[in-house]
Amino acid sequence: PLIVAAPLVSSPYLQTGPVALTGLLTFGALAGRAPTFSAEYIELAVLLALMVGILRLLLGLARLGTIAYLLSDPVLGGFTTGAAILILASQLPGAVGAQPTGTGVLKRAVDTVASPQSWQVGALLFTGATAALMVGGRRIHRFFPGVFVAVMGAILLSAAVGYGGETIGELPGGFIRPHTVFPWNESIGLLPAAAAIALVGFAEPASIARAFAAQDRQRWDANKEMVGQGVANIASALSGGLPVGGSFSRSALGRMAGAKTAWTGAIAGIIVLFALPLAPLAEPLPRAVLAAIVITSVVKLIDLRSIARLFTVSVPQGVVGLGTLGATLAFAPRVERGIFVGVALSIGVHLYRELNVVADEQVTGSTLTISPRGVLWFATVPRIEAICRTKLADDPTIDTIVLDLAGVGRLDYTGAATLQQSITTFEATGIRVKITNVGPGAKRAASIHFTPQ
Repeated sequence: PLIVAAPLVSSPYLQTGPVALTGLLTFGALAGRAPTFSAEYIELAVLLALMVGILRLLLGLARLGTIAYLLSDPVLGGFTTGAAILILASQLPGAVGAQPTGTGVLKRAVDTVASPQSWQVGALLFTGATAALMVGGRRIHRFFPGVFVAVMGAILLSAAVGYGGETIGELPGGFIRPHTVFPWNESIGLLPAAAAIALVGFAEPASIARAFAAQDRQRWDANKEMVGQGVANIASALSGGLPVGGSFSRSALGRMAGAKTAWTGAIAGIIVLFALPLAPLAEPLPRAVLAAIVITSVVKLIDLRSIARLFTVSVPQGVVGLGTLGATLAFAPRVERGIFVGVALSIGVHLYRELNVVADEQVTGSTLTISPRGVLWFATVPRIEAICRTKLADDPTIDTIVLDLAGVGRLDYTGAATLQQSITTFEATGIRVKITNVGPGAKRAASIHFTPQ
C-alpha cells in the first residue's frame, strides 16, 4: 500500500498501513462470520480491503472526499474512545498471559482482571518492559526506537531462554504473491461495514493530513487523498492484506525525521518488502509484547475528559458523544453500529435545533414586532405563527404584526409558502402583516410568495 499510494496522495507526510481504528472496525465486521484468523476469516478481510478501496476510489473520483467531514467531532470522539477501550480490553488477556473462556471482548477482559491467579509472570515481565521502553524511551529522546528495541530484545530473549508462554508462532517467509481470488458471495453482507470503514477510517488520515498542511501552510486536497487511500486498500487486497489507513504516529515520526515527500513512505515500503523473507525470525516474539505495544499506543486515544467537557459547552452534543461511546461498547464487536447510532443522534440534535427557532418579541403600541433568528423552513414557521397568536390573545389592542427577517439566514421555498399561508390567515381576521429587512438568504423565496415592505 505504501509503495502504490506514494504518487497519488496529497499529503507529503501521511504514512499508510495497518492502524488500530481500522483494524478494530475490520474485527467487528468479521465477527461471527468465520472463526478468528481462519483461512475463511482472512479471505473475508482481504475482500473487505478491496471493497473499502473501491468505495474510497469512487468517492475520490466523484470529488466527494469532503463527505468524511459529515462525521461531527462528538461522534468521532465518542467512537474513538469506545474503540480504544475495546482495543485495550481485547489485548488485556494477552498482556498478562491469561486465556479467559468467556465470550465478548469486555467480558473476557473483566474475567482476566478478576482472575489474577491465571496471569503469567513471564508475560507480565515482557509487557512491563515493553511499556517502559516505549514510554521511557520517548523521554530520553523523541526518536528513541522503543518498539524496535522491545521487539528485537524480546525475540532474542524468548529464543535464548525458551519462553514457554504464547508466541506469535509460525510466520510464512518469502515475497508477496498476488491475491486474485475473492469470496464475492459475501460482498453484499460486508457492504455496510465496508462503507463505515471507508468513511470513518478516512476521517483519521484526513485529520492528520489537514493538521500537517495547516502547520506548514500547504495545500491539501481531500479528494486526492481519498483516491490515494482507495488505491492503497486495493493494493493491500491484491497482496493479501487487510484494510489500511493513515497512521498518526508513523506520519508524525516521518515528519519529525525530516520527511519532505510521500516517497518517504514508498522507500519504507520497499525496505519492508525486501525484509519479508526474514519474517520467520520473529516467530519467538511473545504475544505479550505485541499486546503491550497496542495497549501503550491506544491508551492515549481514551479521552473521557473531552466527552465530559462537551456537556459544559452543549448538553445535546454531549449526549451525542456519550451516546456514540455507549453504542460502540454495547454493540461490540460490531462497532460500526456505534457510528450509525452517533450519526442518527447528530441528525436528531440538528433537527431538534432546527425545530426550535429563536424569535425576539416586542410590542410597541398596537404593533407586534417578531424578529426570528436562524433558518426558517416549513417546520419552524408554525412556531412563529404560534408566538403571534399567543401575543394577540394576551393583548387585544394589537392590530399590526411586523416580521423583521434581518436575522434570518435562509428561507426556503416551502417555508415561504407556509409563511404566506399564515399571513393570509392573520389578514383574514383584520390583522395587518408587514415583512421587513429581508436578507440575501431569504430574498429569493420571499419575492416569490409575498412582497417585503
